[in-house]
Amino acid sequence: MKQFFVCTIVAALCVASINAAFQCPKPNGQFEDEVQCDKYYECDDGVAKEKLCPDGLVFDPLNRKINKCDQPFNVDCGDRVELQEPKASKFCPRKNGFFAHPDETVCDIFYNCIDGDALETKCTVGLHFDEFSGTCVWPETAKRENCVEETKKSASGFQCPKDKPKTDARGQTITHPRYPHPTDCQKFYVCLNGEDPRDLGCQTGEVYNDETEMCDAPENVPGCEDWYKDSDEKKTR
Repeated sequence: MKQFFVCTIVAALCVASINAAFQCPKPNGQFEDEVQCDKYYECDDGVAKEKLCPDGLVFDPLNRKINKCDQPFNVDCGDRVELQEPKASKFCPRKNGFFAHPDETVCDIFYNCIDGDALETKCTVGLHFDEFSGTCVWPETAKRENCVEETKKSASGFQCPKDKPKTDARGQTITHPRYPHPTDCQKFYVCLNGEDPRDLGCQTGEVYNDETEMCDAPENVPGCEDWYKDSDEKKTR
């Protein structure tokens, strides 16, 4: 029991020594540690108390909010490169933050970790997760290596465009975009969730209108006005 009290007193003295070593720039406020980015000091009437941000977050002295701990990609730590020991869990290298999928070949899935609980999130089709910005960006911006994307084809061999998601008039990404067949006015393709291609076609007498993304009368689609007339001529040859 005596040894326990001795250890407790020593620990208390160590904490007091650390706090005493930090000189408050102002009587009251929160101030960063010089070497550890997730450590800071809270000064009350000139008395400093050492504190740590939640694991995964770092201290931002420029943040005007009461809680100055933020995501690392929002904070310039400068020379404050040290961090507390991580408290990892499944899919979460640290208890809080945005983290890439552990499989380096999977670049479009990431995890939002909150107090050790991971929420799996998938990027919009064609984008990759970037840990430096905490969001999904174009592959050429993320510049991640080892990314492998499954090539999906329809029965006829059509592949959904990956370079840029198709958007509507408001600039919103279309969930199931449609694309015209390059040579057949009656046929078109649909990409389920933007990535799973399907071969579809209009009923006889109609052609696909790419502007409305619907089947329409041939006379309403430039270049397809005589589609069925031409098709009948082809059949009789």
